[in-house]
Amino acid sequence: MSKTLVQPVGQKRLTNVAIVRLKKHGMRFEIACYKNKVLSWRSGVEKDLDEVLQSHTVYSNVSKGILAKSKELNEAFKTTDQSVICKEILEKGELQVAGKERESQLSSQFRDIATIVMQKTINPETQRPYTISMIERLMHEIHFAIDPHSSSKKQALEVIKELQEHFPIKRAPMRLRLIVPERHLSTLMEKLGGWNSNVVLKDASGGMPTVVCEIDPGHFRDCDALVRGFQGKLEILAVSVFLEGDTNVYQQYDNTKDAQPSSVQETESLVELREKIMSNNISTDNKSDEEQVKQNKCSTCETIVGDVKQYREHFKSDWHKHNLRRRTKELPPLSAEECLAEMELNEVNVDRKDYSF
Repeated sequence: MSKTLVQPVGQKRLTNVAIVRLKKHGMRFEIACYKNKVLSWRSGVEKDLDEVLQSHTVYSNVSKGILAKSKELNEAFKTTDQSVICKEILEKGELQVAGKERESQLSSQFRDIATIVMQKTINPETQRPYTISMIERLMHEIHFAIDPHSSSKKQALEVIKELQEHFPIKRAPMRLRLIVPERHLSTLMEKLGGWNSNVVLKDASGGMPTVVCEIDPGHFRDCDALVRGFQGKLEILAVSVFLEGDTNVYQQYDNTKDAQPSSVQETESLVELREKIMSNNISTDNKSDEEQVKQNKCSTCETIVGDVKQYREHFKSDWHKHNLRRRTKELPPLSAEECLAEMELNEVNVDRKDYSF
């Protein structure tokens, strides 16, 4: 007698699909879609319904293969046309995703929001944008919660408002070119002064005076309406204006008291640290006032560093990085010799743990 495997054929089970669920009139309806196609349909990228739906069938439970009854469909949707009902569920229903997929989507959206915040904001002291890693850390500190149903740009503007309440950050100004009739030039300049705008260029030589200014994005709509009322013209030269030039970006860690410096991993050996300290010839002794004016001071290590090149090298040294980590723990800074001794002691302790039985 041959043994055969008997499988039920009365149910059509669908696995590895994206399920869109809609609850209506106390009943649950589901449709089976291809993965990564639902969002494309809702954003308007995908137009073909057959590329989105695995079948034009409405289910009560897709995973178990239970079809929805015609009586329930007619009661909830006033029709039994499966394609029409599938479109409504596709537009109004809730996409069911697994835990890992949801975590991946939230992580990606969190990164997008942080990128938009970085592009639209600057440090008011340095007039330069923060790094993406610092923006993400500040967002974690204010415990920002992502809304997956809201756009990233809208949430980025909300993040900027919350960050301004706790950290030194502001919107990057927009650079505009305003062309208005000469009779309205004085009124325009008064408005720009009231908005605390920075006038970069003012040319009144032609028949239509031209003004190039940097304005806060919050006043853009008012400025646009004002120029339109003057029968003028507005051009956007730059959405975000940052300070240009070669300056030391590490100064923001020392000058900013509210934001804590980020932790930096040790990337150099103790031998390289000793050689770098000797080569930089960093002096911790008290010097005359005239020499201190020409040199730079690191407020993190509380020491006087040499010229600009040595000043930059100092910020890359393990001595400065070690004091940064101590600063986050509200500990006083160490000198170069004390730092070297403490790091050697930590290395010895680590070796003891590795070889302890």
